[in-house]
Amino acid sequence: MLKAMTIASVNMDQATNSPIIILKEVEGDQTLPIWIGLLEATAIASEIEGVKFSRPMTHDLLKNIMDQVDIKINKIEICDLKDNTYYALIHLTNRGKAITIDSRPSDAIAIALRARSPIFVSEEVLRKSRQIDAVRGAEADDKSDQGKKWQDILEKLNPEDFGKYKM
Repeated sequence: MLKAMTIASVNMDQATNSPIIILKEVEGDQTLPIWIGLLEATAIASEIEGVKFSRPMTHDLLKNIMDQVDIKINKIEICDLKDNTYYALIHLTNRGKAITIDSRPSDAIAIALRARSPIFVSEEVLRKSRQIDAVRGAEADDKSDQGKKWQDILEKLNPEDFGKYKM
């Protein structure tokens, strides 16, 4: 089953100094953090903020081409998580024919934003993500006072605590 998601934020992970996108369930409280590249974060953030460039960027160009050849983006789906890597599918329609294209989640999200298409995440991906978080939490479970202090800090973190990604 798929869960409709929205972009809660695009942040910088202060620990890794990498961009991170936080997806949030539309009708629920589940979230999904996905670490992405700087260029993709720029593409996503610029579309969210309504920044227009003098020339089309790559995702804009792809969307313009699809519009010209009558390809409709129906939805994107974050469909799998393997070895800490997320996988996505872009579901398209061209002349009544359904087409599914493999994609990185960051590119799929950047295109979906431009096409005003919905974003979905499979329940299996959400489950796998929670399992990874649980394993990381168990590995970080240090019984020392310093370990307890850090565990307390980490458990209280919210997506907003990472700081908004600035363009």
